[in-house]
Amino acid sequence: MNNSGPRYKRSQLEKRLNTDVLWCVALLIVMCLTASVGHGLWLNNFKDAGFQVDGETSPALAGFYVFWTMIIVLQVLIPISLYVSIEIVKLGQIYFIHNDLDFYNEQQDSRIQCRALNITEDLGQIQFLFSDKTGTLTENKMVFCRCSIYGVEYPHVENARRLQVYEAEQNEAAGRTVTLKSACSGKSLSCRSLSCNHSSVSLHTLTAESLEEDQLSGHAAVRTGAFCSRMAKDVVPDPELVRKLSCLSSSALHLKGSSSASLSGLELTYITDFFLALAICNSVVVSSPSQPRHMVPEARAPLKSLEEMKLMFQRLSFYSFSPLQIKGSPRSFTSKLFTRGKTSSFTFNTPPNNSTDGSDPALECSQDTCKLKTKVDLPDRGDREDSAAMSSGEDLESLMEIKADGVKQNLEGMGGDEESEEDIDDELLYEAESPDEAALVHAARAYHCTLRGRSAESLLVDLPGIGSLVVQLLHILPFDSNRKRMSVVVRHPVTGQVVVYTKGADSVIMDLAETQKGSEQAQEIYSHIREQTQKHLDTYAREGLRTLCIAKKVLEEEEYEVWLKRQLLAESSIENQEELLLDSAQRLETDLTLLGCTGIVDRLQEDVPETIEALQEAGVKVWILTGDKQETAINIANACKLLRSSDRLLSANCGSRDACGALLEELLSEVQHEEEREESSLDSTSSFILVIDGRTLEWALQEELKGSFLELSCKCKAVICCRSTPLQKSKVVQLIRDKIGVMTLAVGDGANDVSMIQVADVGIGISGQEGMQAVMSSDFAISRFKHLKKLLLVHGHWCYHRLANMILYFIYKNVMYVNLLFWYQFFCGYSGSVMINAWVLILFNLVFTSVPPLIYGILDQDTPADTLMKLPELYGASRTTKVYIPFMFWINMLDAFYQSLVCFFLPYFALAGSDAGTLSFGSPINTSALFIILLHQVIESNTLTWIHMLVLVLSAALYFGFVQLYSAFCVACSHPTNLFGVETLQITQPLFYIICTLTTVAALLPRILFRALFNSLHSSAPLRSAQRDEVAAERYRQRMKLWNLKHSGASSPQVHADNPGLEPIEDEVVS
Repeated sequence: MNNSGPRYKRSQLEKRLNTDVLWCVALLIVMCLTASVGHGLWLNNFKDAGFQVDGETSPALAGFYVFWTMIIVLQVLIPISLYVSIEIVKLGQIYFIHNDLDFYNEQQDSRIQCRALNITEDLGQIQFLFSDKTGTLTENKMVFCRCSIYGVEYPHVENARRLQVYEAEQNEAAGRTVTLKSACSGKSLSCRSLSCNHSSVSLHTLTAESLEEDQLSGHAAVRTGAFCSRMAKDVVPDPELVRKLSCLSSSALHLKGSSSASLSGLELTYITDFFLALAICNSVVVSSPSQPRHMVPEARAPLKSLEEMKLMFQRLSFYSFSPLQIKGSPRSFTSKLFTRGKTSSFTFNTPPNNSTDGSDPALECSQDTCKLKTKVDLPDRGDREDSAAMSSGEDLESLMEIKADGVKQNLEGMGGDEESEEDIDDELLYEAESPDEAALVHAARAYHCTLRGRSAESLLVDLPGIGSLVVQLLHILPFDSNRKRMSVVVRHPVTGQVVVYTKGADSVIMDLAETQKGSEQAQEIYSHIREQTQKHLDTYAREGLRTLCIAKKVLEEEEYEVWLKRQLLAESSIENQEELLLDSAQRLETDLTLLGCTGIVDRLQEDVPETIEALQEAGVKVWILTGDKQETAINIANACKLLRSSDRLLSANCGSRDACGALLEELLSEVQHEEEREESSLDSTSSFILVIDGRTLEWALQEELKGSFLELSCKCKAVICCRSTPLQKSKVVQLIRDKIGVMTLAVGDGANDVSMIQVADVGIGISGQEGMQAVMSSDFAISRFKHLKKLLLVHGHWCYHRLANMILYFIYKNVMYVNLLFWYQFFCGYSGSVMINAWVLILFNLVFTSVPPLIYGILDQDTPADTLMKLPELYGASRTTKVYIPFMFWINMLDAFYQSLVCFFLPYFALAGSDAGTLSFGSPINTSALFIILLHQVIESNTLTWIHMLVLVLSAALYFGFVQLYSAFCVACSHPTNLFGVETLQITQPLFYIICTLTTVAALLPRILFRALFNSLHSSAPLRSAQRDEVAAERYRQRMKLWNLKHSGASSPQVHADNPGLEPIEDEVVS
């Protein structure tokens, strides 16, 4: 649905080359027509010519024959072999990119993958970069940080400190400490706001895999769950939340509380449902090193009897908003619950009351601080419900009076049971589809709400104070980008109710949980919960945390039966199945009860701020397209230096299409007014950053508003698209690519980025935590975002310059050599004859001059790599002053015509009036052409290595060797054109060397002068600045050297550039 399908990509250089090849074809036709017409006119001037074999051939027919003869003779003008040479050059360029050690990731044991061979040169022409956030700019290693339940925020301060200690240990173990500078300021966001809490882990802290995890031995190294790092698993619970959860274990002991108790039954219900949702609302597969997959085994006996649990949940459910669905006595409920489906085989037996001296203090709850309110918070639930609640309360109280001692013994033995099961818990491995799921399941496990097994129809879950329960799994409504949420439909193991647990983006969950049925007091409490949860969500987003909302819904049996029929019809439908399933899920996920929200930290990757800063200096506009909240995206943009303190934010959040159009016009006029003010005041220090949400973006991409959005976004330094779907991402990239005509690059790491990657001119996938979908759909695959810096600034720059210069050189070479044959036609009656040996003519482009262009295109470096990395401006300068443009093409064509004229007519006038034959005349011309073409490459080359020199020398030696051997030993190979010993005789005459030398110098002199003037007058400003800095540094070193020599007798250490702490006395420095 969100994937627009693959697209064949052609580089801009290839498109430009196709146009120039057409010009070469046109030039070939002009030459052939000239020869054809000339031959016809030449024959027309002769009457009864004796050299004609067939005297009846008319001049027009002879000219027609000559036309096709010249097509064969001058066919080299069409650079068919150039396409083969380009593929070889690209293969060599990709080889060097693939073997660059800077792209190697030691942790993943992976390096860059070049999956597309035809667009390497486009890496050097990027103008817009579209990046995903999660997993692209960040680590995508989610760690549970904090949560909010029932409108109460739990900061998990100790957990944040644990993260700091863990990362400090990691940095120390790795032998390095990495700190990423922040662009925070008072005007935008403070650096403190980037942390989970005042003592929490910073967004900028670099994560590193622990050495223990890297050095796992045995089967543990093989069986590691997805996203199961130690940092994610070792969640330190919040003490206040632990205290409240422990009341679930001892709530049955203290039901006769006072109205002043600190914990209500409703809040405890929310907490229980919250962690139960974290444990089961997912697709996590449970495994262990010894067992590939944990199914749902026969359940162990819980710590409480089923009747006790039923009465306790009845008591807690009395305060919930959803009406109870349990009818009948506990025994009838038990028989009803365990006669459903697969759960009929599970039986619960009350364990013997074994007393234990040691008890877990974390799970004990004092009578003063952990009493359940007996006062009814939500009245008016109906006479039937009131009587049921009263009777259930009375039954529970009487039951507890009888079983108090036995239950106490069970609870006291709970600590020992958990201690015996701790090793088993530690061996559990959770294999999740996303790191978010794994982080939430580990968080639930930290509070002893543990997912132990999964089958197709049931889940095995441990609840604190209760034990193992089998939860019947009715349906799973998986996450999709339209709904932005996931739901599971289960039958509660104790109450028997059909419950829907939902987790998803706050933008949709908060809308689905807006209203709540019930009394006025219930609505007031729920409104307070929503208000407080929204405040906590905004706080989490400002701190850069990923937020998720958790909600539930209790279904009536009749309501569930009606929905089930619609769901089964959608699942069995052949046509429009996706639409029917979506509609069915949306009908179910309404009128939700908001339970709380979570905040998960996802740290920034290393060197992301430096990479984005370098790309912006290179003239590349960076856009962030993410599905996260607006505050989270702004925080990340601030952390990665995309947003600076001097930048002005333009927010576009609209509720309707008309409001969107008006807002875009208003923002556009504001930007234009600011530009006019800056032009008049010559002050351009501030820039604009556009932040637009998904709903507004949907309207902005419509045909009527597309122009305004495009104009506004182009005037901004960067654009941040929040809450955007995969389809919206691809539409944004396509809009910029097609309407502006710029080179675009998209980078992402997940399946939701595939469409964007395929639409962009260059798609880059990051092999991260979310599978290989992005990598398989990309043109290049890297492991870290920081690799983009060298990939674009160095290899992209090199690939474009190498290939562009090689194409121009190849076309020049062919045109120059073909023109020699064309000029000869004016002296042979346009007959299509040649003055060069046929085999030499064939092998000249095929062998003698074929390898030097390949080496030129693979190894040439116009600027060293370290200079390109230090001066990103060179990337933008080379992109604006392109090498391969129509102007440079025609300049090379004119140069080729000039050199061919010199190469042909200088030997012609030198041998005029002599008895030199055809091959004697063509030998110095062909030799001079070889030297001119080879030395022309030397002039154009920016780098000359021993490989270049070896190839040039071997090309010349191969030519002379073949010509001499062919002339000396092949007496009648192609008689009479190849006369015996002509080439051997030529090399013994001084005139041959004089002609070759003068011809070569005269032909190359204009090119040498042009290059000298061009490099002197048009050198890049960044390069000149770098050269000045280098000269200044060299002068400083010389001054320090002279100062050290002057004071060599002193006992103090020498002063030099490597000793920044030592400075000479100012009056003693030799200036």
